[in-house]
Parts: sequence; structure tokens; C-alpha cells
Amino acid sequence: MTSPLDLDERSSNPQDAPVLGKHPSPAAPGPGPSRLVSALLRVGLLPVMLIAAVAIFATIEPRFLGPLNGTNIGRQLSFLLIITMAQMLVLVTAEIDMSVGSTIALTSVVSTTVMVKVGGDGLQPVVLGVLAGLGVGLAMGLINGLIVAKFRVPSFIVTIGSGAIAFGVALMISSGSPITGLPRTFTRTIGNTKIGLVPLSLLIALAVFALLYLVLNWTTVGRYFYAVGGGENAARLVGVPVLRSKVLAFVLCSTLTSLSAILLTARVSSGEPNLGSEFVIYSIAAAVLGGTSFFGGEGRLGMAAIGALFLVVLNNGMNLIRVSSYTQQVVLGVLLIGAVVIDRLRRRSTSR
Repeated sequence: MTSPLDLDERSSNPQDAPVLGKHPSPAAPGPGPSRLVSALLRVGLLPVMLIAAVAIFATIEPRFLGPLNGTNIGRQLSFLLIITMAQMLVLVTAEIDMSVGSTIALTSVVSTTVMVKVGGDGLQPVVLGVLAGLGVGLAMGLINGLIVAKFRVPSFIVTIGSGAIAFGVALMISSGSPITGLPRTFTRTIGNTKIGLVPLSLLIALAVFALLYLVLNWTTVGRYFYAVGGGENAARLVGVPVLRSKVLAFVLCSTLTSLSAILLTARVSSGEPNLGSEFVIYSIAAAVLGGTSFFGGEGRLGMAAIGALFLVVLNNGMNLIRVSSYTQQVVLGVLLIGAVVIDRLRRRSTSR
């Protein structure tokens, strides 16, 4: 199966996370090799892996560093970056959202259906379609968040179930076929506009990054997310609204996923009921590769963004040198397992 990324060919240290309270400093690493190991576990191999990937692909395929491919990478990154940041919000609270792929599909179908029903090439069908699509994300987030937080059902199970429902609804609305005839204002302006060599979708993704960075690092809401992920009982004792924080994390995750789905739909110029299925594994892998912990309470937005960039560069480069999609799936799986193992080792190291 071709990845959606192929359309164009806080913190590992507790002291870095803005959680409530004060954390003890980690033990100083010992001399010799242990010092290097501790440094690698603390900083991570991701920046080194990204630089190595760029160097290898640029050496094998000269087109990799060309301006056209740079634009392609930027456009591919915009979709994954938004969804990775969305997934990270939930992971930080010690939960997970397995429904992001189905949210993309349902958003694509609902938004395009509204546009086609309204008709015309003006702004009205586009605005109404976009609002309908974002409404899908808001509803999905509320459903997931309330069930997980209120009834304390594992988010893995809840979001798999809600994702199955959303995917089924998308198939029913579209009858399993692409929805075409979209306004050119939508497909041309949102789907193809560039500022110089920079796609509009990437600028939107960077704006989302800046906003979430402020929320996570400079607001009470962000500190609540990390506190909930660090331990619900302790968070309640210091007055953190655990239920409200978890629901908000899921709402933000699904709404941002819907935003990415709208950008992706504009790019493919049709409503697709099968759109975005692979973004579940890609978003989780990118966030965890960037140091976001599966166990909650840890993660840095900048590193998650680098994780998304690394996966896009890896995917793009392997396509250019004609590595099969099956091999790419193997590579992705190995990276995800490796990231989880490193996360576990890092937590053991910092606890000591």
C-alpha cells in the first residue's frame, strides 16, 4: 500500500518538562563509556540519524537536495507534522489515539460532501465544508475523551472502537467511492498554493507548531497535561482537573487531525474514505522517536517535529532510490520498536 506521505515524491530529562512541582536532578553519569551512553539516552540518536539519512540519500540520489524535492518534502511534512503534534498531546497524558486515521477519512468525506452539496466555486462552500470537517474532529475528540476520562476505559480500546465507527460512517456516506467535483477555490488555493518554494500547508503546520509550543510551555493547560501524564493521583492531590485535561487533549488531537485531513483532501482534490490510514503508525512513531514517552508525562514538541521530519525524509529518500513499500514498512516497524526500547532504557537511566 502506498503511504499518504508519497503524494509528491517534554522531555527525556524530568527537569526539562514544565510539570507541577520540582523534580530531583538525575544522578550524574559515571566515567568512561557509561557517560557516553547516558548522554545518548538523554539527548537521543534522532538528530544524528536525520543528518545521516540526508547525507546518504544526497550521495545516492542527487535529486534529493533539489528545490523540487525540497518542496515535496515540505508538503509531505505538513500533514504528518500536524498529526504527530496532535498525537503527542494525548501521549503526554499517558493515553493514545488510534482513531486518527479514521478521523482523517471521515473528515475528508464529510467536508467534501458539504462542499459538493452547497455547490459553486465561491468561498461559501469551502468555509462550510471546512467547518463541517473540523466539527467531525471536535465530535471525535469529545467522544473519545469523555469515555476515556469519565469511565476510565483504556484509550487504546476506546479509540480503536471509535475509529471503526468513523471509518464505517465514512464508507456509508461516500458509498466507498471518492467524492469529486470540489470547488477549485479549495483545491487550487489550499491544495497547491506556494509562497516561493514553501507550500501553504507547511506554513499552516508551522503556525500550529508555534501555538502548541506556547500552550505546552507557557500555559497552565500545558502544565496540566504533563502533570496528568506523570501520575493522575498525584495530579489530583495538587488540584489538577484530570478529567477536563484529558478531554481537552483528545479534543485538540482530533481537531488538529481534522485540520490536517482538510489540507490533505485539498491536495488529492477529492474526498477519500480510505485516506490517511497509515498516519496512525506514522504519528506514533514520529512522536516516540522524538522522545515522547508511551508512559506519559514526557515529551518535547520540537523533538516530535524532528521525528516527523526524519520519517518524511526517510520515506522520501527511499522512494527516490526505489526501495519497495514493503521494505519501508519493515524499516518503520524496526524504528518504532527501537524507539520504545530506548524510551524504556532512558526512563531507567533517569530514575537511577
